[in-house]
Amino acid sequence: MGADKILIIDDEPMVRHMIARILDRAGYQTVSAANGSQGLACFRRDHPALVITDIIMPEREGIGTIRQILRERPGTPIIAISGGTITGAADFLAMARELGATEALRKPFEPADLLDHVTRCLAARPLAERA
Repeated sequence: MGADKILIIDDEPMVRHMIARILDRAGYQTVSAANGSQGLACFRRDHPALVITDIIMPEREGIGTIRQILRERPGTPIIAISGGTITGAADFLAMARELGATEALRKPFEPADLLDHVTRCLAARPLAERA
């Protein structure tokens, strides 16, 4: 595990902080962005091992962000997260999976569920991409 860097993209500061705290305590490095545009800039600058992105955000939403990340670096593990109504979140998360997100997680989630998703995504990377 260790030094893997994870990019968190979510427009809600409390959600970004909560996810970063969970991951930091588990030994990961985190960088955060408030929307897809900032997220792409961080992705290009920091070269994270994993991206966690919300779907519904202002400026650049998660679906477009996922597509752009995978265009620039195919195979990047991505966890899509979404809240809202169960049906709405499920629809957006299903769409995110169809477009290449590795995992999907509905908000709110338990810290253990997030860490399980992160572990699975990072373990699935080709050996050449692991730190």
